[in-house]
Amino acid sequence: MKVLIFGVGGVGGFLGSHLLKTENEIFFVSRGKTFKDIKKNGLILKSELENIKSKKIKIFKNLPKKHTFDIVILTVKLYDLEFSIDYLKDFINDKTIILPFQNGVFSEEIICKKILLKDYFGAVAQISASINDSNEIIHHGRLATFFVGPINRNANSKILSNFTLDCQDKGLDMRFTKNISFKIWEKFIFLSAYSGLTTMTSLSIGEIFEEKKHKKDFINAMNETFELSKFYGIEFLQNPVEKWLEKIKKMPYEMTSSMFLDYKRNKKLELNWLSGFVVRAGKKFNISCKTHEKIIKNITPK
Repeated sequence: MKVLIFGVGGVGGFLGSHLLKTENEIFFVSRGKTFKDIKKNGLILKSELENIKSKKIKIFKNLPKKHTFDIVILTVKLYDLEFSIDYLKDFINDKTIILPFQNGVFSEEIICKKILLKDYFGAVAQISASINDSNEIIHHGRLATFFVGPINRNANSKILSNFTLDCQDKGLDMRFTKNISFKIWEKFIFLSAYSGLTTMTSLSIGEIFEEKKHKKDFINAMNETFELSKFYGIEFLQNPVEKWLEKIKKMPYEMTSSMFLDYKRNKKLELNWLSGFVVRAGKKFNISCKTHEKIIKNITPK
């Protein structure tokens, strides 16, 4: 199969490094200095799990028109999603599987509106990975689990299911699930708080949970997003906030969000699609989201 990684940041670079081990034909699209560095030096992944250096990969600034892809892995930022979807229309057909690994909860909805496909799928990345100034992929900690699955109930998922098994055979923890919407919201409950609080305070996850007031804000932010999930038909069997509090205890003390790294580098932020979305949706459903409002108020884009 032809597989395209569209956007080579932390997640795209990690996935791509491992997918190059498969028998699939892997392509990458990137721009600017990232494209130049990877074209020159190869794709370099530094990880406690496995260091990988891949030379002479198929990376492009603009794709040759002749290609049609079987699977597209979308790993661009939320603010670039709609442009990316429009660009990709020339390189897919109605059978293409698009896997959007964005941080929010509505990438799948945007794809459904903009592209006519036979089946629609969702994707979730549970990993802390970033790209450094040399455009090397840095994996923080050891967690690297990816979930993919159908959005529409009657989707033909055989190709995707087999793809995940192929990934697992090559050491990439890609899991197929029929409950991808729950996974998307489960992550968003944590991520909306994590991205906001790390950026607002300029503290790591460990430092935040050492400070009583910051810890309280973090938990409150998760609870606000959890409350919002109920209005989108998400019913968790276990309290996701309690589950996240247990997981946070095992996270690296110095771990921080990609949004905070973007903030330090004066890059555009996903704030409007994270806490911003929670606040807007909260008003729609008459939910109090004071913590997310506080996050927005106290983060001034550079």
